Amino acid sequence: MPEKYLYEYAIIRFLPRVEREEFMNIGVILFSKRARFIKTIYQLNEEKLQCFSSELDIDSLRESLNAFDKICSGEEEGGLIATLELPDRFRWLTAIRSTSLQTSRARTGFTFDPQKTLERLFEEFVL
Repeated sequence: MPEKYLYEYAIIRFLPRVEREEFMNIGVILFSKRARFIKTIYQLNEEKLQCFSSELDIDSLRESLNAFDKICSGEEEGGLIATLELPDRFRWLTAIRSTSLQTSRARTGFTFDPQKTLERLFEEFVL
């Protein structure tokens, strides 16, 4: 029988004006310690994002999301955070912050396949 893994996930949100607390879900990050899995998936719908803010710097937002990817995959370009253990990387990426790129509170679940669960959550909360 396949093993069921405990996982945690958070929704990645874009807030064009942090003080207004309006946001758009643009991605998901999923972490499972036992499965040794941490990954993000996101989509930038520029047309929708421009509705939030005409002053949006899409390249800067894309760079921030690429940094999430580099930290998750442990790439050298991810800096010191990318060298941390998987749980610490997830906690750092999902920490409360006051920037235009934030995450929801982390939630938990069980899965047989973290990748498929990540894709399902992305379809449910972002697309």
